[in-house]
Amino acid sequence: MFSTTEITSAEIASDNPIHQRLLLAYIAAAERVKGNLLEVGCGVGRGIEVLLEATPQYTAIDKNSQLIDQLQHQYPQAQFLCQNIPPIRGLEVEQYDWIVSFQVIEHIQNDELFVAELYRLLRKGGKLLITTPNRTRSLTRNPWHVREYTAPELEALLKKYFPKVEMLGVHGNEKIEAYYEANKKAVQKFTRWDFLNLQYRLPRAWLQVPYDILNRLNRRGLQKKNTDLVDDITHTDYFVGDKAEESLDLFFIAEK
Repeated sequence: MFSTTEITSAEIASDNPIHQRLLLAYIAAAERVKGNLLEVGCGVGRGIEVLLEATPQYTAIDKNSQLIDQLQHQYPQAQFLCQNIPPIRGLEVEQYDWIVSFQVIEHIQNDELFVAELYRLLRKGGKLLITTPNRTRSLTRNPWHVREYTAPELEALLKKYFPKVEMLGVHGNEKIEAYYEANKKAVQKFTRWDFLNLQYRLPRAWLQVPYDILNRLNRRGLQKKNTDLVDDITHTDYFVGDKAEESLDLFFIAEK
């Protein structure tokens, strides 16, 4: 019930390449985090079990009340808060050693306030780990996103508050690049009919439903055409490395 192409499902076969890409961020985060952890925008809870093994105290925020209730029941040892952010309410200043926020900032209208709030909640020396799509690798406009970032743009935003910013990215091996190229060709079959460039000229709200329908059809088409490639991709086909400008997703670590 929570699965659209924007909320990628672990159960839908055609979503597998994106699901594994998102899962890799959690696995990479679990290798780094220590101490009390806040996740801002936990979504469907894709990586909660991974993060729970890495931290003694896990707190999560998301705006979907039904989803938050479900996750609280599933993980009673964690704390879940339902909020539309920013600002973030009801949490003490300098409370967390780490904050992670995956694929969230591109949905936030006031992204500067968002970053300021995350800075406020971190202890001195605490770290923020944030991922977001790399705009230079996006194949089309995603109308669910308020904006997307290049590596220098995200660095500039974070450096308004954080003195130290490490620029990394989520990359893929040859199998991932093969999927990316196949997806690119498939997307171009749709976008070539957009003679008036309406995807960038129309309001985002008008495009969300048709985008979701076409995106779902496209993913299913790729899965049927090359089932082995889509089904065989795992999180190990992705990795975190430097050269953020060339990555699929930006993977930045900012220290307070």
